[in-house]
Amino acid sequence: MSQVLHNREFQQFSHLELIAKQVVEGFITGLHKSPFHGFSVEFAEHRLYNTGESTRHMDWKIYGRTEKLFVKKYEEETNLRCQLVIDSSSSMYFPYSEKNKPGHENKITFAVHSAAALIHLLKKQRDAFGLSIFSDSVDVHTPARSSTMHSKLLFHELENILQQRELTAKKKTSAAEALHQIAESIHKRSLVIIFSDMMDNSGKANEAIFSALQHLRHNKHEVILFHVNDSSKEFNFEFDNRPYRFIDLETGEELRVVPNEIRQSYVEAAQKFKKELMLRCGQFNIDFIEADIKQGYRQVLLPYLLKRKKMT
Repeated sequence: MSQVLHNREFQQFSHLELIAKQVVEGFITGLHKSPFHGFSVEFAEHRLYNTGESTRHMDWKIYGRTEKLFVKKYEEETNLRCQLVIDSSSSMYFPYSEKNKPGHENKITFAVHSAAALIHLLKKQRDAFGLSIFSDSVDVHTPARSSTMHSKLLFHELENILQQRELTAKKKTSAAEALHQIAESIHKRSLVIIFSDMMDNSGKANEAIFSALQHLRHNKHEVILFHVNDSSKEFNFEFDNRPYRFIDLETGEELRVVPNEIRQSYVEAAQKFKKELMLRCGQFNIDFIEADIKQGYRQVLLPYLLKRKKMT
């Protein structure tokens, strides 16, 4: 019997949907064992059943436990509109492996799995969700909707990203231009959640990126920026002291160095970049969240729930 249910589950959900479901369920279980015990993660509202009305939305599980009749309450409008924005440029494939097989964790995989988990949460909370994917241009943009068919479409788009494991083309980042375009494409006030390393190789100054983030806030959107990174390598430069050949995944430029010779100057420059990004986000009232790919998904799901709680 359990095997039959397992097969049905695979038929009903895609592989990515199953991962998202497991991530969310594990997170919620952890919440109940943490200082956040009691934090509301209920997804269905209920009201007492009125005699004579349809029993279509009756919650029989509650009746079985309490012998009281409740129906699930559905709002005519969604509680929240959320636009998930993913940077799919080549720098997001770091750390890159020639084999780059499923299971290899890099920034793009972390971003996709995080977005999938959020879609699972948003769907359970009957919120509307959309998806934007950008690199040197906006490649995908879907308006926010709350239907099951729409969630299937978004999971399909996310799976397409995961299937592009071979970097056949160097995709540069034009974050500023893309975020300006996305800001103009979201016509209703939304929570905009961005997954990006914020490395823009378009030749534009950092001011252009900050201007694009400010554009989202000017249009009355709430914004969370998940700064996706491999902190040990990208900010602490933790490489063995031997010769390395570093390759820019977006330009193909190569540099041969011994890490100890440049570590101090590199770390200082990297930390300066991050501090400036954090400062500007603070000025624009944007939630800046460090998202280290080696630290799991709690660092994504908890800030989202806390933000949602403040907005409702």
